[in-house]
Amino acid sequence: MTEILEKYIPQAAVTTAFDLIKTHKVHLKIVNERVTRHGDYRKMPNGQHQITVNASLNKYRFLITLVHEIAHLEAFTKFGRYIKPHGMEWKRTFQLLMLPFLRPEVFPNQLLPLLARHFKNPKASSDTDASLALALKQFDPENDKNYIFEIPFGGMFRLYNGKIFKRGNQRIKRFECIEIATGRTYLFNPNAEVEFLK
Repeated sequence: MTEILEKYIPQAAVTTAFDLIKTHKVHLKIVNERVTRHGDYRKMPNGQHQITVNASLNKYRFLITLVHEIAHLEAFTKFGRYIKPHGMEWKRTFQLLMLPFLRPEVFPNQLLPLLARHFKNPKASSDTDASLALALKQFDPENDKNYIFEIPFGGMFRLYNGKIFKRGNQRIKRFECIEIATGRTYLFNPNAEVEFLK
């Protein structure tokens, strides 16, 4: 398992991550990219704990996602199945599990202050923390995608599912965008990745 982890997470994190997987008896499944999520946790009918993580994530996002999902497992085990999935119990568990990884041997120096701020009150997804998501993106392979905030007002863009939108006004954080086919307005996070139609 450690040889597999070495392909997906920083070398300095492998032993600690492997210990978490072993302690929680996790079946880790590395899968092809799913657009709607980076990973998930589920308790299987046979009682086994399965965590899936997208293979396409860069090593820092992969590690954060893995620990995020292990935090779900530990929070549900410790506090019961009826807690909120991203409530206070999960946040506290995620903070504690992430602490051993927040060091310069694991994460680049430019990410550490953003991670420290993020983990004061972790969100359901690191993608909703725009500054952290942008910082993590620089470690992704090059692609032809743009962020919503980079699309000019009135500019058209396409989602992964083929739907086309026109960018509208910015609200406090999110952007109003109109779906061309239906005329309906949707709100997008500023760091949602889309294909700009020039």
